[in-house]
Amino acid sequence: MKKLTRNFYRKDGLTLAKELLGKVIIHKTEHGVIKGIITETEAYMGIIDKASHAYGGLRSNRTETMYHDGGTSYVYLIYGMYYCMNVVANKKDIPEAVLIRGIHPYDKTSLKIMKELRKTDKIKNLCNGPGKLCIAMDIDKTLDDVDMCAPGAKLYIADAGIEINDACILKGPRINIDYAEEAAAFPWRFYLSQSYINTISDI
Repeated sequence: MKKLTRNFYRKDGLTLAKELLGKVIIHKTEHGVIKGIITETEAYMGIIDKASHAYGGLRSNRTETMYHDGGTSYVYLIYGMYYCMNVVANKKDIPEAVLIRGIHPYDKTSLKIMKELRKTDKIKNLCNGPGKLCIAMDIDKTLDDVDMCAPGAKLYIADAGIEINDACILKGPRINIDYAEEAAAFPWRFYLSQSYINTISDI
């Protein structure tokens, strides 16, 4: 399994959102190494995107990470209780990012740890949402602004050789962004069907 390099991330958010599908997010934790196949993403296109934290060029303590180089993690808190894991896209000072909305356990060890962290024995709905997957992957605010391309990074994304054909990628509007006016309807959410996920995983 090969860690993704900086060049992989230095592309626009829409392209990165699609190309992250099938890649494996890895977190080396005190519980063990947790791995999840990325199955659902959303693109946030920065300055021009009313749904983005960086819309209009907003640059604050919260959004600063979005302006860092592609391959940086952007983790924030929502509703005062759930974390969201994002991947910064493009080059430095272009604040585009991809929200990881869904993952699937990569192996049985990861599945066991995820169930323990999520306090459930069921695989259904285990990681189908940004808050759920952050609990399952043991991701919190301390992992904001991690250079996932750096040697020794405990949080990173890798290519496991899973082939994703464009025909298998579904798309639709992003979720829970009604405030974004016309941008709420943009088809910038990309996901794999459960039937296709079953073909790329034994879990």
